[in-house]
Amino acid sequence: MDILVVGGGGREHAIIWKLSQSPSAGKIYCAPGNAGIAQLAECVPIGVFEFDKLTAFAKEKEVGLVVIGPDDPLAAGIVDAFEAQDIPVFGPRKNAAEIEGSKTFMKDLLHKYNIPTAAYEKFSEYEAALAYLRGQGLPIVIKADGLAAGKGVTVAYSREEAEQALRDIMVAKVFGEAGAQVVIEEFLAGQEMSILAFVDGETVRPMAAAQDHKPVFDGDKGPNTGGMGTYSPLPHIDQSIIHEAVKTIIEPTAKAMVAEGRSFSGVLFAGLMISPDGKPKTIEFNARFGDPETQVVLPRLKSDLLEIFLAVAEGRLADTSIEWSDEAAVCVVLASQGYPGNYPKGVPITGLEEAGDGLVFHAGTARGEDGSWLTNGGRVLGVVGKGADIAEARAAAYASAEKIHFEGKQNRSDIAMKALV
Repeated sequence: MDILVVGGGGREHAIIWKLSQSPSAGKIYCAPGNAGIAQLAECVPIGVFEFDKLTAFAKEKEVGLVVIGPDDPLAAGIVDAFEAQDIPVFGPRKNAAEIEGSKTFMKDLLHKYNIPTAAYEKFSEYEAALAYLRGQGLPIVIKADGLAAGKGVTVAYSREEAEQALRDIMVAKVFGEAGAQVVIEEFLAGQEMSILAFVDGETVRPMAAAQDHKPVFDGDKGPNTGGMGTYSPLPHIDQSIIHEAVKTIIEPTAKAMVAEGRSFSGVLFAGLMISPDGKPKTIEFNARFGDPETQVVLPRLKSDLLEIFLAVAEGRLADTSIEWSDEAAVCVVLASQGYPGNYPKGVPITGLEEAGDGLVFHAGTARGEDGSWLTNGGRVLGVVGKGADIAEARAAAYASAEKIHFEGKQNRSDIAMKALV
């Protein structure tokens, strides 16, 4: 079966890497892809929002399944566009993808169905939001309502920081229309955890749990990013807590979406906080694979990913078994100088061949005219190490990462340390 994957980052590289291992996989296309993905798939120069071109390409190539990677086209209705052409597609429809596309929708849904989350208020007027903010304690969380590439959230520890974040979103409109509304919510302390789940209506099959590192610098300092590294499993979080999160948050949310006429099909990704008393609460939901969580979750998947995708797309997930490896995986993101702010492109990369002992997923790379590797994004590479436990996987990831060089390379040195304390 030929496959089209839509997207062009590290997440899509990991998905294609895993799909390519399926005996049922034929030719794999990726639109638009990147230089690393081109080693496994045929990259086609079609943008993720060019729905007419994408559906026409899928029909022309008679692809058996389309897989949607990024959040933006899901929120814009790309799955609906493929379904209208009777093309099999993996991912949620527009009305279900709103669980990520609108934080106010997501918070209201959880509130309506009594699903654990932080207390919150929503605002569309700056002055009202500011007045509310000034009456709250610290720290506090300010979120742009819409999609902001993982950067629309500020955890403010001072009054000045909180008010600046609100001005940036609602007055300066640094996130555009994504900031037309804001959610102001209580700060949740504890351990963060990511649980991705394959979902088909009310059927929920959780994947291996992972933990992301959002801030750019060691010790969780600096501005938030799209993710600087991940690891899986989470040996320091009891399995009973993970089970409780699935039973009290993810499964009820899937049922709530069905009840709302927004039945979810695809990957539902819960960002959770485990409080000091061991109770999970919802920070956010995403409507797709996480990036870079995917880079550590899929290497632990023993089952055939294509078969799982087809089962979800065809509504038969309940009859599909999924197996996971006991191995650990750690991903270290190598980013460009200046990220998550402005950063250069076209910087030569060396050492990729020497790092071949580990998995290297390309997020932002290009090829020079001479065939050399060049940086082409903020997050450039995700370097994954595997091992019998977190310590072994972490050592492998950093050993491979140290072999890769480009001017201005930055990465955190403390990925997965929380699991070793």
